[in-house]
Amino acid sequence: MTPEQIAGVLKCSKAKISRIESGHVGIRRLDLGIALDHYGVSDTAYRERLEELARTAKNRGLVQSYGDGIPSAYVDFIDLESDSRYIRTWQPMLIPGLLQTEAYTRAVLDANPASIRLGDIEQFVKIRADRKQVLTGDQPVRFSAIVWEPVLHCAFGGPEQHREQLRHLVEMGQLPNVTIQVVPLSAGATAGSSGAFVLFSFEDSPTPGAVFLESLTSSHYLEDPSGLDDYVMVYDSLRSSALNPDRSLTTIAEIAAM
Repeated sequence: MTPEQIAGVLKCSKAKISRIESGHVGIRRLDLGIALDHYGVSDTAYRERLEELARTAKNRGLVQSYGDGIPSAYVDFIDLESDSRYIRTWQPMLIPGLLQTEAYTRAVLDANPASIRLGDIEQFVKIRADRKQVLTGDQPVRFSAIVWEPVLHCAFGGPEQHREQLRHLVEMGQLPNVTIQVVPLSAGATAGSSGAFVLFSFEDSPTPGAVFLESLTSSHYLEDPSGLDDYVMVYDSLRSSALNPDRSLTTIAEIAAM
């Protein structure tokens, strides 16, 4: 089977299959069982041996610690995030997930009636908080976020929680591996009208390996090089329209002080 075919079976991205095959990440026992069924592997002893390996293999941490109850699309996103060396995101509606406080995350979920489909909301909030280790661990990912100015004025959770979130943004923006830029309203029309997206690069080069797109009811991973180039071009255009990082943090701090 091709990577595309088995990715369809496991309902994940082709990039995830490639990383499993190359040994960069492990495989969940649930996914392993589905794959073995699809491959027609019926030898009980052999299956048990593989499942034991999957259970005891060194794991990069977050996904297996929460078991198999996490939605598959979210598992794939966490895997991409954990494997990346460089993440770039454009967010015209919300603070990027890795930069959210727990109060902000909870307020966003409470405001969205569709969030009930995520299952255990408190678990989701905890997972999002734990994901932040990619920014502060021993080998932190390079993270670049561009947000639209109205995001900074939308008070999810009330005034005090809003100020706390903005102060947290300023604090995170001072990390050496984190860059935050704001596209001001004064910039007028921008290239970001196509909506939010996240670019994942798995090498030291900024060349992306996947882009994540999300709608209300589904998520999509684009891995075609020509399509990825388009998103890089849009991101670079947005960065040109944005305030520089220092001015962006000053603007965020000024809004927090209002």
